[in-house]
Amino acid sequence: MLQEGAHGKWTVSSSDESAEENSDSEKPSTSSLSDAARGRTSEPQYPCSEARKAAHKRKASPLKLTDESVSTEIPPAVKQRTSQEGLGWCLSSSDEEPEDQQKHVPKETVKEEKYDAPKEQPLNLCKDDKLRENLKAEEYNEIPSEAQDTWDLLNGGNPFRFFLTKVSGIEQSYNSGALHIKDILSPLFGTLISSVQFNYCIDVGWLVRQYPQEFRKKPLLIVHGEKRESKAELLAQARPYENVSFCQAKLDIAFGTHHTKMMLLLYEEGLRVVIHTSNLIAEDWHQKTQGIWLSPLYPRLPKGTTGSAGESETNFKSDLISYLMAYNSPILKEWIDLIQEHDLSETRVYLLGSTPGRYQGSDKEKWGHLRLRKLLKEHALSIPAQESWPLVGQFSSIGSMGADGSKWLCSEFQESLVAARSSVTPFLKCDVPIHLVYPTVNNVRQSLEGYPAGGSLPYSIQTAQKQLWLHSYFHKWSAEVSGRTCAIPHIKTYMRLSPDFQKIAWFLVTSANLSKAAWGALEKNGSQLMIRSYELGVLFLPSAFGLDKGYFHAGGRKLPESKDSSTCFPVPYDLPPEQYGTKDQPWIWNIPYTDAPDTHGNMWVPS
Repeated sequence: MLQEGAHGKWTVSSSDESAEENSDSEKPSTSSLSDAARGRTSEPQYPCSEARKAAHKRKASPLKLTDESVSTEIPPAVKQRTSQEGLGWCLSSSDEEPEDQQKHVPKETVKEEKYDAPKEQPLNLCKDDKLRENLKAEEYNEIPSEAQDTWDLLNGGNPFRFFLTKVSGIEQSYNSGALHIKDILSPLFGTLISSVQFNYCIDVGWLVRQYPQEFRKKPLLIVHGEKRESKAELLAQARPYENVSFCQAKLDIAFGTHHTKMMLLLYEEGLRVVIHTSNLIAEDWHQKTQGIWLSPLYPRLPKGTTGSAGESETNFKSDLISYLMAYNSPILKEWIDLIQEHDLSETRVYLLGSTPGRYQGSDKEKWGHLRLRKLLKEHALSIPAQESWPLVGQFSSIGSMGADGSKWLCSEFQESLVAARSSVTPFLKCDVPIHLVYPTVNNVRQSLEGYPAGGSLPYSIQTAQKQLWLHSYFHKWSAEVSGRTCAIPHIKTYMRLSPDFQKIAWFLVTSANLSKAAWGALEKNGSQLMIRSYELGVLFLPSAFGLDKGYFHAGGRKLPESKDSSTCFPVPYDLPPEQYGTKDQPWIWNIPYTDAPDTHGNMWVPS
């Protein structure tokens, strides 16, 4: 069936594929271990997605635009049909399950994807190819901040404790107040006793090297979701490090992932919790836009304290313990006991997690988008004419949304995001505008990393072809306010704003992409919520920061002098978002782009 929309013509088959795909969470490939054994070095030596493997390969073996010998190849589910309309995406289907589509990539020669690149915007072509040398030991030579800068940052005027990661290659002033992982693990933050790293994609050797020398042999627990070959590879990475141990998160529902990104840092001085959006690999801390929430230093409670001692007004302590208990792991029980012994009362954010399972009754409101709905109903003040306040969702990947918006996005998910306390009059959900921020092909092409940045945006053609309706909601990535327009986002944020984009009713930073797997989907006539993956984020609500008007001011990096930093939330990208133009296309990782070079003079041919 030929479909036509603002983003091209597509031939879409009526194949009976699974409604749920794993494209949103970059399902790991399990082939790296055997490849490494055969001596292949063009793939990362840690479990990661096919999209990231393609990016790694293109960094190691770039294809210059002038290289006419290159054939452009894509997976079998994306065969270019012979057509007079060379500008369209004409697709055939595959009967493979989504998991299999990611693993098997037979070679098909196809005509490359066409799109119009801006002709008046010269690119800074990087002739220096040293970036791709010695990828195995890729460190990017990141150095931690000066001690005084770190101290000022910890004790300075950032009431929200929300930070971005440092980005190499941007104006240095835009890295003021940003953090690298080496800063977070610095002795200035505390004298480390032991730590836990919860994450999705993990390079163990690189991770150990991010700890300062004096902490590298302290006990380190890694919580992951790898199975079979990927798990064996992860464990093999850790063999040289006697202090590293593992906890495997149970993933009993198909296509689920352990996507949570959190650090628990136990110090002689207390405890710290870090919830963020970066994988534990070098590239995620180099030239991407990422978010971090850094807790205060939580002191130990006096001995003998019991009950709800050390709880915050946001219930953060008990919610964090509930989240950890969901793993049902004896080794994490030790960390639950440690958290019980600390005072978390200074926390001003709400914890919002997802854990795999099928939930009914009151359990439905513990996780995912129904948890967000509950928090907003309890704590978000209702504002006059709020039905006209738009929603903004910003993410780095997208799952299967269904045949139209009524299936999930504009029904149950939107209903959760528009919830508020004491809504006086019900309003039609369709009245609330939705702005979805996801990078265009040109965003990726013109980024600091060039096309390989698209390896961390694993939106696949197989998913995109089934939901062309979604693309009308898309808005470009632009972050002049933080100097990060060219730093492709891996951060995920959601918020509700006033129609003039000057006021923010709430703001969420999370690991959760736009997918049912991450947020949950209602089943059994709405009586059950099914979630596939582990996710974690923190919700900022004005009431928790002593603001009785029900909103933050939308503040960028450089705040107007008349506005107080305690009322201005530092949104890391430009508002209002700019809708895709007629020639803009969403980045799709598994089709080639060979019409225009990226910032390194290269093309993108993923296979």
